[in-house]
Amino acid sequence: MHVKKGDKVMVITGKDKGKTGVVLAAFPKKDRVLVEGVNVVKKHSKPSQVNPQGGIISQEAPIHVSNVMPLDPKSNEPTRVGSKTVDGKSVRVASKSGEVLDK
Repeated sequence: MHVKKGDKVMVITGKDKGKTGVVLAAFPKKDRVLVEGVNVVKKHSKPSQVNPQGGIISQEAPIHVSNVMPLDPKSNEPTRVGSKTVDGKSVRVASKSGEVLDK
């Protein structure tokens, strides 16, 4: 997958096109990511010990990884991801500027 937890990404297609957010979780086996403030759905919950009131809760739902692109650290624009070897380690690199995406 070209994105990891903690990456700043932009949604490039779908109902939330143009929104940006941070990846909260990545699910590589399902090819999906959870992005902060994107694909917010309403979930009906029964009253329970944790939530005695119950009611309707808004929460983010996962979206397909192909619908997001990482943001370039320099220009803050969406960019493709390449890889480069630095000090014997493979790191992700932004294609537009050549900046390293991995910390």
